[in-house]
Amino acid sequence: MKIISKKRRVLAASVLSSAVLSSMFGSTSAIADESKDNGKFYGDFRLRYESASQDNALEDADALTLRAKLGYQTATVNGFSAVIEGEANIELVDDFSVPPAGVRPGQFSVIADPETEEIDQAFVQYKTDKLTAKVGRQVFTLDGHRFVGHVGWRQDRQTFDGVVVKYQPAAGFTINASYIDKRNRIFAEESDIDSRDMILNSSYKTSFGKITGYAYLLEVDSAMDNSLDTYGVSLTGSKKVNDTKFLYAAEYATQEANDTFDTDYFFLEGGAVINGITAKLGYEVLGSDDGQRGFATPLATLHKFNGWSDQFLGTPAAGLEDLYVKVAGKLAGGKWLAAFHSFSSDDSVAGVDDLGDEINLQYTRKISDKIAGGVKLANYSAGDAVFGKVDTDKFWMWASYKF
Repeated sequence: MKIISKKRRVLAASVLSSAVLSSMFGSTSAIADESKDNGKFYGDFRLRYESASQDNALEDADALTLRAKLGYQTATVNGFSAVIEGEANIELVDDFSVPPAGVRPGQFSVIADPETEEIDQAFVQYKTDKLTAKVGRQVFTLDGHRFVGHVGWRQDRQTFDGVVVKYQPAAGFTINASYIDKRNRIFAEESDIDSRDMILNSSYKTSFGKITGYAYLLEVDSAMDNSLDTYGVSLTGSKKVNDTKFLYAAEYATQEANDTFDTDYFFLEGGAVINGITAKLGYEVLGSDDGQRGFATPLATLHKFNGWSDQFLGTPAAGLEDLYVKVAGKLAGGKWLAAFHSFSSDDSVAGVDDLGDEINLQYTRKISDKIAGGVKLANYSAGDAVFGKVDTDKFWMWASYKF
């Protein structure tokens, strides 16, 4: 395991540690006074160890990284305010590869946390009782991150440059309309993408659940035709019967890529909360167009879906079906979660469709309002060899502090 000892990284780690200690023990009274009167400083730090082992020729990966975010939010004047926020990720142990960022490609298994320093958010906001408009670089998420998310699990989270508008003309009714001209992805600035993305999403809350309709019209800013147009509708809700809370969700979307390929998306999930235990059974299908192209969600928080080992960050050309069960609860002051996924392709390849299965386990705990930590693991067992997947084990342990 190689320990990084460059002077700037040691210095940066020292500065970050000093900032944490100063915040914890109250030596930043000048900042606190300024925050109270004229806005507020905020930040968070996350130290994380991650390992990845695959049944292939790549070396096992180990990463110890320290992510820091520091920001300032101004006071609101006549509805206007602004946010500026910097983010840095420091590699303390760097035995891992990040091919999209050009970091040791082909040597280790992938851990997608490259060293980076960048402006994470910088936007101006105008807000009234019904309208919120933001212009600039910002975090932007919709509907549980399935189509638009911030990928906050990674140390360099995803943000977007553009205009984001949220309008609530009446109780329970919300309209979101946004234009994105740059996707600031998780692989450092070198892998960011200029785009021309239109995001339209409207929802209405009823007595039986939230109904949402959307149109996501995505296009990378290049000469070639790479349009990705998605239209869909979803319902999410819950109903309490005596001491049991029943959960339900359904969604359908259709997608056209490059004006050539047509695919569909289906999602059904049912569950219940009984005596503090939440159990869910779900079935998600990212369809295929005759094995040529799979349904894609390039702006999503993909790590959240289809298993934590990240086997399906890109949907296979043959599509993906994910049948899963999740169980969660509380234990010893923290929260636990266990999940099992059974994967198959939407279209068979060479007469087979087994894409493997995966077990996920997680335990998280808040020590205080500012300090938290957790551990989690993913164990993926590959299916039919024709799909090119291999057995994969991943493990994480982390601690975080925010102020």
